[in-house]
Amino acid sequence: MRTSGASQIVIIGSGIAGLFCAIRLANAGNFVKVITKQRPIDSSTNWAQGGIAAILDKTDGIGLTSHIEDTLKCGDGQCDVSVVNSVINEASDRIQDLLDIGVNFEKNAEGEFHLAKEGGHSNRRILHSKDATGKEIERALSQTAEQHENIELMPNNLAIDLIQAEHGNPNAGIAGVWCLDQNTQEVMTVHSDILILATGGFGQLWHQTTNPKVATGDGLAMAYRAGAKVKNLAYIQFHPTALATKSDRPFLITEAMRGEGGVILDDEGLDKWQQQCKEDGVITSPEQYSFTLKHSSMGSMATRDIVARAIDKQLKITGKPHVYLITSHLDETLLNSHFPNISSRLKRHGLKLGHDPLPISPAAHYVVGGLEVDDLGRPLVRENGEIFPHLYAIGEVACTGMHGANRLASNSLLEAVVYAARAAEHIISNPPTNHQKELPKWRADGLNNLSEHAPVVHDKNELRRTMSQEVGIVRRFSRLNRAARRLELLGHEVDRLWRESIPTRSIIELRNLILVGQLVTKDAIARKENCGLHFNQDLVKE
Repeated sequence: MRTSGASQIVIIGSGIAGLFCAIRLANAGNFVKVITKQRPIDSSTNWAQGGIAAILDKTDGIGLTSHIEDTLKCGDGQCDVSVVNSVINEASDRIQDLLDIGVNFEKNAEGEFHLAKEGGHSNRRILHSKDATGKEIERALSQTAEQHENIELMPNNLAIDLIQAEHGNPNAGIAGVWCLDQNTQEVMTVHSDILILATGGFGQLWHQTTNPKVATGDGLAMAYRAGAKVKNLAYIQFHPTALATKSDRPFLITEAMRGEGGVILDDEGLDKWQQQCKEDGVITSPEQYSFTLKHSSMGSMATRDIVARAIDKQLKITGKPHVYLITSHLDETLLNSHFPNISSRLKRHGLKLGHDPLPISPAAHYVVGGLEVDDLGRPLVRENGEIFPHLYAIGEVACTGMHGANRLASNSLLEAVVYAARAAEHIISNPPTNHQKELPKWRADGLNNLSEHAPVVHDKNELRRTMSQEVGIVRRFSRLNRAARRLELLGHEVDRLWRESIPTRSIIELRNLILVGQLVTKDAIARKENCGLHFNQDLVKE
């Protein structure tokens, strides 16, 4: 239990990175507060289906080398090679940590881990819990954190802004955070000797996203306003296989489905394949009829950037709202056993796994860029590139160099847990000094309650429409510049609302999303060549 006068560590975010780091710190005797805007189970981790890529046998040199090569290839020459090597070589230790905490990964009849394969991977190396791996990891971490005497979970608290130790001087570091208690609507001042951002991404910038509603870029926006450096924000990963139905939000169909043999077809390919099966009297693999083969020899198993662009292009050519993921040539019983969560979700829409063509289209999924950090998860100051004191960033909010220009499937949970461990160990080895002093209170003098919410709703819709139309999978300079102009106008409007109104969740999140949208667009405009997830049609060489 916390002792009087002890230093205080604050973590914002309760996904795999935040909770794993909290548990590690708490086990070493540190007192940790975990601030999260909803409940721990509302994180992106909880929504992760695929799994965590890892070579468990450290003596398997071929396996390690293969995983490294696949990661570097997917990253399109932009990965930090030393980071990739170190993270993949640490994988087995971090998996053991998760097992010790109580995570249950699926095993086969012989008691060995069942390993899945996903796009971009040359071998089966992905540990999973059927098709709900994130939910299982979140369960184990949440239960451990809730029962730990050195961890205080603070749900329904929305971080507003970081408190600088010296106003206007990032090099002096961070001393705390202002948070909106959503139960009382009061703004709290929370002191920290160390503050760790584990706030995830910002998929809510786009209309079609696999992310939960909490993914609004809060941590990145707060740190940027405080003076932190960002990197590679143009690299936004759109997941190619999100269930596309008018009556429901995009629902991720894990890449492991294609790893098991699922194939992507358009209407023409579907018709040709069905006709061929009818003539032959036998159901064969439809891969030869997939339009994805025009874009990569790997076809449906190409990396996400290639498949997402292939689908995007095909939809624009045909004018159709979706293409199809075909599984009817596969073992229906096996599919339903491996993917029970997906099977259940499909039944809502009258669709049957292993039987019906599944309508799919790309949706914003993962942010490869983020706050630029060193190999211990410490952000850099924007003006001079020095280490930002008393601040760490781990998980999707951070850009470590692991993913380069494109994340290899199932590498994100691995990166998150490795950097969470590194940050925790560095803090444990370098105990923070209790530098608590009188922190400024949040000033609401003269501010009014927002009388009309319609402007906020309208501005958020306009923001998402602009990002979806102008800063999507395929870009052009004219559309990017149009987005920049629109976002600047929106930014001025929201800033006026922000300065006049008492903080609410809707205004706080919109303020953050607009800033992040501006940063993404600015980075995309500045890029003069296509790489990985950034594809500008104007840069295509004839």
